[in-house]
Amino acid sequence: MKKGVITIIMVLSFVSLVSAQDYKTGIGLRAGNSLGLTIKHYLNQKAAFEGLLKTRWQGFEITRWQGFEITGLYEINNQAFDVSGLKWFYGVGGHIGFYNGDYVYWGRSGTTYTVVGIDGILGLEYTFTEIPINIGLDWKPALNLVGYSGVWSEGALSIRFVF
Repeated sequence: MKKGVITIIMVLSFVSLVSAQDYKTGIGLRAGNSLGLTIKHYLNQKAAFEGLLKTRWQGFEITRWQGFEITGLYEINNQAFDVSGLKWFYGVGGHIGFYNGDYVYWGRSGTTYTVVGIDGILGLEYTFTEIPINIGLDWKPALNLVGYSGVWSEGALSIRFVF
């Protein structure tokens, strides 16, 4: 019984120490003009890599464009407004996407499109000290260079479990 209580106290102490510090990796959901998954991993105190796997959606119709996109971003993070846990970030990266031409307004029926382009990101995120959760809000412009060319812009809310 004593060993069990001591183990629980040690685990709770460790969890509170981990959640009180900046996180190393966060995994979660991203929702905005697109819906998908996000994973953010810090390389050092300021630099992070974020990967996104997403699909375009309109309302609750997730398969609107019958396709998906993979994005990789290199981000620089800085303390915001002298608030503990609050950071602002910016970065650049690229994407590749695959879409069915039957479901995109710019496509031709029976054609599958591959798009490749560059992305930027600007955002704000907050990591809670009480629980291992991170919430972020960002704006991500993108330019397709291959496939359907054009400029895209989207805003999104991300919620991640951090460790």
